[in-house]
Amino acid sequence: MKKYLWKSLKKGIVSARGDFKWELKKWYHEDGNIECCKKGFHASENIVNAISFVNCGVLAKVEVKGKNQKESDKQCWSDMKIVKIYEWKKEDSVRLAIFAAELVIDIFEKKYPNDKRPREAIEAAKNWLKNPTARAAARAANAANAAANAVYAVDAVDAARAAADAARILNKCEKFILKEICKGHFSKN
Repeated sequence: MKKYLWKSLKKGIVSARGDFKWELKKWYHEDGNIECCKKGFHASENIVNAISFVNCGVLAKVEVKGKNQKESDKQCWSDMKIVKIYEWKKEDSVRLAIFAAELVIDIFEKKYPNDKRPREAIEAAKNWLKNPTARAAARAANAANAAANAVYAVDAVDAARAAADAARILNKCEKFILKEICKGHFSKN
């Protein structure tokens, strides 16, 4: 049975360190022991995890086989082939950030109903998507910085609830990205 994962690459289908250029539909093999972060080809079950490792320019769906080592957020394999690639732009990251922020804004606003900075950051990011000028980017960056500082002020929620919330949010973000891919919002090869 074929196994598919997700990998984040730099533009040009280049590895995180920039020392390896991938080709579409070509198998690559690593001999010897496979160890996460040391030796082998890395990918993740979840797109959100994959894009957290590399400043994503290309989102790749990969097929894997052979020796492997698995961790909670990534896997390392002896054999990997890129089967599809999707161009990932800054706009895609902003859309995902807006979606994720809107999933959790109510938690913050219940705790701090008078602090409008996170909501303003979301609106600034939406405005930047409509009109990506330098001025709109500066406003969004300032609002996002204020929002980040505000979020640090939130007391930690009960650990069990936080873990459940994190899993729920990760799942929703994953579905959001897959829906965007299906809509054709990403360029596909």
